[in-house]
Amino acid sequence: MIHPLVRFVGASLLVAACAARAADLPTRTLTIDGNALTVEVAATPETRERGLMNRFSLQPDHGMLFVFESAQPLAFWMKNTYVALSIAFVDANGRILNIEDMRPQDESTHWSKGPALYAIEMRKGWFAAKGIATGDRVDGLVAR
Repeated sequence: MIHPLVRFVGASLLVAACAARAADLPTRTLTIDGNALTVEVAATPETRERGLMNRFSLQPDHGMLFVFESAQPLAFWMKNTYVALSIAFVDANGRILNIEDMRPQDESTHWSKGPALYAIEMRKGWFAAKGIATGDRVDGLVAR
């Protein structure tokens, strides 16, 4: 049997390691209809695959921007992701194609409704609370 203190220390180290990995990603400020958000940029296959996995919280108005090499149908799931998220799929012109809500640790697939070059994950309900919808433009995206 593992001592409770050992479990606590182990969990604390895991949280610290995840925070350290998050700090390694570059950040960028985007705006959508005057709403500013800070995103970590996941632009490599490894960072896109890891995404927001193993995180237990997000700061207000913070999320992740996934950048792909070319516009294509995109699909996301929530394996090992503990924060409820909303995802906005964005085309090459910076227009939101669709926004989907995703449940923690749910392996259901959420698809873009058309070829997307970007995906933005925020805390669930963030887009709706800001009045952001399909067709809105995202400014400040990473150029490809």
